[in-house]
Amino acid sequence: MGAFRGGGVRRMWTDNDSVRGVSAREARVRGWLVPARPEQPAVLTDPGQRRALVIEIVVVLAMTLGTSGLRSLLALVDTLLAPGSLADHSVALNAPVRRNELLDLFSQLTGVIQLLAWGALGCYLLWRSGIAPRSLGLEGASPSRDARLGVGLAALIGGPGLGWYFLARAAGLNLTVLPSALADTWWRVPVLTASAVANALAEELLVVGYLITRLRQLGSGEGSAVLASAALRGSYHLYQGFGGFAGNLVMGLVFGRVWQRTNRLWALITAHALIDIIAFLGYALLLQR
Repeated sequence: MGAFRGGGVRRMWTDNDSVRGVSAREARVRGWLVPARPEQPAVLTDPGQRRALVIEIVVVLAMTLGTSGLRSLLALVDTLLAPGSLADHSVALNAPVRRNELLDLFSQLTGVIQLLAWGALGCYLLWRSGIAPRSLGLEGASPSRDARLGVGLAALIGGPGLGWYFLARAAGLNLTVLPSALADTWWRVPVLTASAVANALAEELLVVGYLITRLRQLGSGEGSAVLASAALRGSYHLYQGFGGFAGNLVMGLVFGRVWQRTNRLWALITAHALIDIIAFLGYALLLQR
């Protein structure tokens, strides 16, 4: 099936439903709840191929965000065992790792490179199996559309997400999250920006583009696939507390469903990068004010 465009499917629902007295608005809502499957890969039926695909998924997640989820769980348990509530503890998303300023810069950049390599790994494995990047919505055919959708998603997730963080922290369900603990060096702004973009690329390529596509090949339903993707996204944010898990779970559900409906992965990457850039740079630049 080609990339979903919306018009033909929407007319079909409207024409069929008009006979049953269903409004166009209700038909559009139904279209959102029952996602199309753009660029749907064939479901594998050969037992050997299915087994190989399951092994691939396990290995990829063990090398990347799956292990991050396990480490986040251990970090949360460690914080829960410490005195005080979760809000009494803090965690920095971007922190110094070396005492020497230049060495710290290079160390921060290695983290960026690692994230980019994770995302590239998922994209490469799909490409090797015959699923081109354009099938994920990674071609540049609709840059303005991707930008508009990305900005809209960033606004939809970012504002309520910040409110949810303060609510969860006040309830003692979340650690105090410091988006940046880097010193005010000449490279802080470009490194934080690069880190935000790399996070967006790695997470959306792996958690949405790679994982949901592979689950489709195993015959998973769209709802189950997006739930698995969202649960993985929430898991590697457990180090922030229960609020961080729940907030990112909801973000994963929204992002996964938007991709299923639009097949535009660039839009998700744009939204994620904007959210992180605003959080990282806003905190770093406004902290003293």
